[in-house]
Amino acid sequence: MNGLSLPRRLTAEAAGTAALVTVVVGSGIQADRLTHDGGVALLANSLATVLGLGVLIALLGPVSGAHFNPVVTLAAWWQARRDGENPAPRDVAAYVAAQITGAVAGAALADAMFGLPLMRWSAHERFDGSLWLAETVATAGLVTLILGLTRTGRTHLAAPAVACYIGAAYWFTSSTSFANPAVTIGRAFTDTYAGIAPGSVLPFIAAQLLGGLIGAAFVATLFPRPPAAGPVASVPAASSAAEPSPSVPAASPVPVLTDPGSHRS
Repeated sequence: MNGLSLPRRLTAEAAGTAALVTVVVGSGIQADRLTHDGGVALLANSLATVLGLGVLIALLGPVSGAHFNPVVTLAAWWQARRDGENPAPRDVAAYVAAQITGAVAGAALADAMFGLPLMRWSAHERFDGSLWLAETVATAGLVTLILGLTRTGRTHLAAPAVACYIGAAYWFTSSTSFANPAVTIGRAFTDTYAGIAPGSVLPFIAAQLLGGLIGAAFVATLFPRPPAAGPVASVPAASSAAEPSPSVPAASPVPVLTDPGSHRS
């Protein structure tokens, strides 16, 4: 475990989520201003998100695990408990609060950079069953990817793999893959291309939480819990353990949320 203090990790989560939402919202505003072609605008928005997300995970992964997403944090907590770790609920709650705060700040920052009114509710309705299904699918795939990489000791691939998955999900889902409750809340505070109306937020979050449960269950089926008698690697990431061999490097990108006295090497 990297052993960094909780305040430092929370700062990384808040700043990283803020930067992510700034990239998503800012690139959406820019694309919407530069072209009236919906396909070109979505391409620009998704490409900026892929590049920005990959950089943020690579930079902040060793600090906080670069969750930037309450569903990822909750999935990490669930898997840590399942593997016999002792995750601290206060850390989980603090991560989620930092992520939501950062997301709202990121939306405000993007609007400010483009000279738009701050904290204006979005009028972009996204209220349809097909969109909720898309969010469930997108989030299930994201959680499966992150926890699966951790289970198999390949967290060094998280930055490019997660970024590429989100980029693909922009295009294969009808919702353009929010897949993140904090980002969904943040995007309600901007009446721009990437916004979502407040009335559409709760169904999106419910679908994302359902997707997280499905993804976690899928990982439990594909990558069973390591034997209790074998060595368990403590990693900084969206799960608590990798397969017994090889050991996962301490700077891998998705940290386990545990009490300071409970880390295992």
